[in-house]
Amino acid sequence: MDLFEKLQNDRGPLGKHSSIAHGYFAFPKLEGAISPHMKFRGKDVLNWSLNNYIGLANHPEVREADAQGAADYGLAYPMGARMMSGNSNLIETFENQLASFMGKEDAMVLNFGYQGIMSIIDALLDRHDIVIYDSESHACIIDGVRLHMGKRLVFPHNDIDNLKMQLERANKMIDPTKGSILVITEGVFGMAGDMGRLKEIVELKNKYSFRLLIDDAHGFGTMGKTGAGAAEEQGVQDGVDIYFSTFAKSMASIGAFVASKENVIEYLKYNTRSQIFAKTLPMPLVIGNMKRLELLKSQPELRSKLWDVVKALQNGLKEKGFNIGRTESPVTPVFLSGTEMEAAQMIIDLRENYGIFCSIVIYPVVPKGVMMLRLIPTAEHSLADVERTIKAFSDIAEKLKNGAYSKSLTNMPV
Repeated sequence: MDLFEKLQNDRGPLGKHSSIAHGYFAFPKLEGAISPHMKFRGKDVLNWSLNNYIGLANHPEVREADAQGAADYGLAYPMGARMMSGNSNLIETFENQLASFMGKEDAMVLNFGYQGIMSIIDALLDRHDIVIYDSESHACIIDGVRLHMGKRLVFPHNDIDNLKMQLERANKMIDPTKGSILVITEGVFGMAGDMGRLKEIVELKNKYSFRLLIDDAHGFGTMGKTGAGAAEEQGVQDGVDIYFSTFAKSMASIGAFVASKENVIEYLKYNTRSQIFAKTLPMPLVIGNMKRLELLKSQPELRSKLWDVVKALQNGLKEKGFNIGRTESPVTPVFLSGTEMEAAQMIIDLRENYGIFCSIVIYPVVPKGVMMLRLIPTAEHSLADVERTIKAFSDIAEKLKNGAYSKSLTNMPV
């Protein structure tokens, strides 16, 4: 079969809906300055779908740093892969700042998060090693695990008893003279908003021999006394052997970092293929990210304001009877029951008639018959935004219950 014919015949689980979804449910275009209030298809909407957790995207000091970095260096410098010609004093200074903030010996800045953690997993493991990972890990972790040529074991989400079983299996399977065990989980799971059971996992080190890698993309900057993430929140920062996070959430930027022992970071610098064979992070982003980290550390009131909004939103939804699952973080899922068609009609109503934009998740990400509205509160949202949203959600839930969304997609906007 011709490759292009094969692709045309099988568009994939998401791509098969592209003729209806594109531009509205998938690949929507939000316009205007990043804020809770933007435009969608020419209409003003209240936006709950941006990861600008502590409001740094348009912070005046951040905008000034971004602009000055671009003016001083342009977007090209440093040119080339970092190992060959793209290193700089500023990148190394930034790495030292990240390591200090995370309480680790060293850190490495990465040009992208998704490719970064995939390549880190690939670099850490060889065919003699065994990796054990949480079943609800982000796609970047799953793809990284797929690169591993050795044994792969999975435990049901946050099931510590099952993790113990997998550790028992791994210890029986492994050759201790050649192989090691790596456990991977997340600090905050980005869909449901619950935390990985880091404290309980760290405690298992008293009985089992393994290292722990966490992806804390949604925890960094939002969780913990200083904003250092989910491990700080649970009091086990020292028990996390390799800490990874992206700058794309609380920092509202591009890039990522990994922090660990000095010898581990040195190893990763020389073995992480997505960094060795790719251009380094442009200097304006390094400078802008340094300013973001400075504000994250020096202005805890930004995180406090975020949590004021989070608590108002989550408590208000629960008071109205909504199921927000097991979230322990700003990530706020709202679970409803209905078909894919009802989900589509409901989101159209929410956007077109209530002026509220949020993401909707359906099968295969969640089980059939379940729809999940996913809200990302930020420090920039107001309590009035919260009140308006809860009122709208109450309305659409009543319509869903009464069958108002069970019709065909005759109301699809053009």
